[in-house]
Amino acid sequence: MQLLRNNAFVADAWATLADDAPLAEGARAIVSFARLQKEWDTLAKHTGLLGVAVPNTLRAEELAPYVSRLALIVLAFPSFTDGRSYSLARQLRLDGYRGELRATGNLLPDQLQFMLQVGIDTFEVSERFPLEMWQKAARQMALTYQRGFTHAADEREVWSQRHQGFAAWEEQPHAG
Repeated sequence: MQLLRNNAFVADAWATLADDAPLAEGARAIVSFARLQKEWDTLAKHTGLLGVAVPNTLRAEELAPYVSRLALIVLAFPSFTDGRSYSLARQLRLDGYRGELRATGNLLPDQLQFMLQVGIDTFEVSERFPLEMWQKAARQMALTYQRGFTHAADEREVWSQRHQGFAAWEEQPHAG
């Protein structure tokens, strides 16, 4: 798998550990959510950066006790038709999570813009699609229906563009 970040392939500095693998001091380690729950007292003292791989069935509330200590959350996309991780990503961002959100699984270039809009930063992609295809996908949508989490200077909403140049919306008094 290749790691896509900011329209380029980059080296992955994180190591994904099996549930029985030892945790090296100072390492960037990704553990399963089951291990995170089971070994939280030990993992919370880890001197390196800590990440967690979560299933797409997880609810944001279940991650809440751990989020402040996590530098990375890996979201599963087992099928291109399963969008539950979109909801989880958006909820984590709405709840204030500022760490890295990574998508993994069956990712397709035509989903990239939607994943960026909900706050996903990095993507584990297969070699099935070349970098140029991912870069093209990142540029395909100029407008969005809701404000995203990319904070890009060129991010524009459909509503804002449609009402550009109009006076501010004034609330009309109700007739009844």
